[in-house]
Amino acid sequence: MKQDAIQEAIIEEFSMFDDWLDKYDYLISLSDSLPFIDEGKRTEKYLIEGCQSRVWVSSEMRDGKVYYAADSDAIITKGIITLLIRVMSGRTPEEIADIDLYFIDAIGLGENLSPTRSNGLRAMVAQMKLDARVFAQMQK
Repeated sequence: MKQDAIQEAIIEEFSMFDDWLDKYDYLISLSDSLPFIDEGKRTEKYLIEGCQSRVWVSSEMRDGKVYYAADSDAIITKGIITLLIRVMSGRTPEEIADIDLYFIDAIGLGENLSPTRSNGLRAMVAQMKLDARVFAQMQK
């Protein structure tokens, strides 16, 4: 598996915490660095289907790379989408479409989320990758 510097940094950050309550607190604190979506994009068009909480994600292409912004009405979800944006933003559409988000399992996120949050996580990843594939098609 190819290592990714951003994912490795996230794994390192989460390794400082032994307890999952501490990891949740850290996840919540990450939401402060979320690139917030424009208020005008907090609409059904940008809403992620399959999330228990309301999550809006927008994407744009600049200089051949995709950049995301998001918001959520749930604080833990804000932390999760902040991590996804940190890993996926600023990459080419092809890189995003092919990325292996191994940090999710490495930090124990997948196994420590409720089933509904896990479904939401998968839905966010799927939508972000779909947006990247759309941008890739537009470049052709």
